[in-house]
This record gives sequence, structure tokens and C-alpha cells, in this order.
Amino acid sequence: MDKSSSIFENEMRRGDVKKAAKNRRKLAKKHGDDSAKTYHLKAVDNSVIGGSLGVKTLVMSETPLEIDSSKSVIIGNIRMGFGHYRISMALASAAHSMGYDPYWLDLNSFEGTAATNIITAQNELYSLGSRLSQKSFLFNKLVWEPVNTEMFRKLSYNCSDQMMTSLMTGLYADLPKDIPFVAAHAWPAQAAVHAGLTNVVNAIPDNWPMALHLSEGAVHTVQTQSSYMGYKVLRGMDKKRLLKPMPEGSVKYTGHYIDHELVSNIDADNARRQARAEAGQAKRYLLTIGGAGAQQEIFVSIIRQLLPAIKQNKAALFVNLGDHKDAWENIIKKLPDIGHLIHEHFDDFAKTSEFAETALDEAVSGIHIFYHKDIFAAVYSTNLLMRACDVLITKPSELAFYPVPKLMIKRVGGHEAWGAIRAAEIGDGTYECDTPRDITTMLRALQKNDELTGFMRDNIAAANKAGIYDGAYKAVALSMHNA
Repeated sequence: MDKSSSIFENEMRRGDVKKAAKNRRKLAKKHGDDSAKTYHLKAVDNSVIGGSLGVKTLVMSETPLEIDSSKSVIIGNIRMGFGHYRISMALASAAHSMGYDPYWLDLNSFEGTAATNIITAQNELYSLGSRLSQKSFLFNKLVWEPVNTEMFRKLSYNCSDQMMTSLMTGLYADLPKDIPFVAAHAWPAQAAVHAGLTNVVNAIPDNWPMALHLSEGAVHTVQTQSSYMGYKVLRGMDKKRLLKPMPEGSVKYTGHYIDHELVSNIDADNARRQARAEAGQAKRYLLTIGGAGAQQEIFVSIIRQLLPAIKQNKAALFVNLGDHKDAWENIIKKLPDIGHLIHEHFDDFAKTSEFAETALDEAVSGIHIFYHKDIFAAVYSTNLLMRACDVLITKPSELAFYPVPKLMIKRVGGHEAWGAIRAAEIGDGTYECDTPRDITTMLRALQKNDELTGFMRDNIAAANKAGIYDGAYKAVALSMHNA
């Protein structure tokens, strides 16, 4: 992008372009410039999701990558929180089910490259902000919410990002220009376009249109109809002038990005949930900790509220710590009397998978804690456990779009608010319960009987028939149709 740049035929202000160029120079000086470099890659088996999703991970190599464009899909992503990895797994799962070989390209996994250096630094800042937002009301109100709703929304922010990602193209040197490429974050999509790839799909997360997620030159996919309309007209991305809309065909509504393993089992899993309710079995809750490790105080409160029912075997709890073992150490200090109820499943993905499979049809009791140091196991464990739970308790991140009854707790960042709105409007999840009173009220209603969860199951079945959960398949298909 040069100083006469525009975004979707909207000319950028000279001051914004100069600021973006200055930021690029600053980042290049601090983290490196790989735009003129050539890195070679090779594919290695992914020990966690390779067997089930057919994923091979791209890593550094001394010799060029050999890959068949007609049978392969590159899944471009970054490790920033869990959401982008979660979308990537859904895309890989869909591609695998459609007969293609998914290759995992994480720009945050190549130590010493400009891409990894820049993204690691940004991730550290984002994780810190997420945690601080849960500890300080003023920081959340005055800094974190505005950053995640308005600053990232500006078209000038995208101008800066587009320049930044031109530093990352060395990692794309081995990829055929026509290979299908689906990105779960705008940065790998932007870098792919800079590198000359011609079949790039940019799978946009969340449900709040922000210029942060734009990658001109790619086909953009969105999960909701309202998001489609917002992106189409670049809603709110420049408060001082009218913007030209995105060109015809550059943004597509696909539906939610959900893994094939979950979509193909929606009816069966709903039937199991109904059968457990009719048999009077313990209601199963799955509580998940996000990639930043935030919201620990809320989790303590939820566990305390569920304890009486757990002790009476009227409820059971799964807690996926992700890769945040320290989070559990902090939580357990405030719940010292529950040791006899706890079953730990630590850092053994094979046993976690076995437990999740067995739990589909066998009774479960107590509190089961899951932790995995490996990021793939940390994220994918939620997918496995989700099928065996009755209610997922989560902030309205990407999990807000999944086909399981959901209790939505307080968001981490204003952009997540619209995920809860989407779930509540479809009826497969609650509205955002952002106060202790709201959470307590909803938990009591969920635990009392099966009326609310049955309502959500019915809505999941209806949404499934309407194709709302087919977004991953459609995003992958778009990358093929462009080829």
C-alpha cells in the first residue's frame, strides 16, 4: 500500500497514510522486515488434530514445500486468544470432510520472523488488556471497551494494518499463487494478498463490523446477516465522511463457522441431552476459560452457586482451563472445600478424548478439570466436551456461535456483545448475563428443570435445518470456486 492508497475505492487521508507508513517503519526496525525474504516450509503431522481433522502443520524447512493446489487448503491464522484457532479448526474440519487436505499456517509460530515478532508483541498487549478489563471498571469503561468497539472500527486502522502485514510475506514464498487460502484473521489474509495469492478467503469473526477485519483483495465471509449489511456499507468506519460500499461479491454471508464433527452430530447430541433430562440425570455444565485467562472471579462465583446441586448429584461440571493451569490454582484457593469432588484430567489429550467419548452415553458426577499445555489440545478439548454437556457457560466470543445451549456471561471487550445478541435472537443461547444477579437468575432457571434448555435445543435444531451452522463449509467452498 503506497501513499496514494485507498481501501475499496475510499481514498485515505494523507495524514493517516503518513502515520501508517511511520508505524510500518517503526515495526520493521524493531521486529524485522521479511517482505524481500524467502522462507521455505514443510508439512508435519499435527499430533493433536491431525488424526481427526487431517491437519498438517507448516513449519520452517531448508528446502521448498511441495504441495498440490488442487487437493489442498491453507488455513491461515494467528495465536491471539483462542477464538482464531477455534475458527481455524472449524475451517480445517470442514475442508477435511469435503475431501481436501488442510495445512495449518500460524504466523505466530515462526520464531525470529517479522510476523511472529510483531504478533507476539500485539498478543501480549491484548492479553494484558483483557485481564485488566476484568479487574478495573474504569480501565474497562474508558479504555478497553472503546478500543474494542470504536478504535478497531476505523478505516484508518485498517490502513495501518495493511502496511504492517506487508512485512510478513516471506513466509508465503513457497505457496502456489492459486492455492486455496482461508484465513481466520485479517493479518494472514492481508499478507497472502500482498504475497500475490489469488484465492484468498477472509473468514471474519464476531458480529460487530470493524475495519480491523478487512483484507482488500480477499473474499470476506461473515457469520450473520446483520454483519453482512454492516460490512457491505463499511458502517461507522469513518465518522466524518460517506464511504463507498464494498464492491459486489467481496463480502458473503455464510453462517456460523462450526466444525464438521459438531454439525454432523447436532441431532444425535440434542437427543442425548433430552434423554438425560427425561431420566433425571445430573445437568452437565461446561465452563471454559479463554485464551487470555480472564474472568476468574466470575468462575469462582459460578462454581459456588453450582456446588449444592453438584453435591446432590443434580449437576456436574466440566471446567476447561485451556492452557492456563495457573487460573485453576487461583480459583481453588478460593474454593478450598471442594477437593473431594474434583477429578483432574491434566495434560493427557488421549485421556481427555476418551473421557469425552465415554461421557456421551454414560453418567457423570462431580467436577472435572481439564488442562493441556499444548494449544491445540487446550482449544479442541472444548469441542470434545461440548458434545457431552447440556449447557456451555462462556463469554460471548466465538463460542457464542456454536450449536449447544449456552449461558452467556460478561463479555471481555465491547466487540463481543453482539455475539450474545446473535445467540439470544436465534434462541440457542441466553442474552449476555453481565451481572452476578443475572448469572444467578439464569443458573437457577436452567437448573430447576429442562424448559430453558429444551427451548434452546429446539432452536438449535431449527437453525441447523436453516443452514445457520454451515459457514465453515461455505467459506472453504468459496476458496475453491475462486481457484
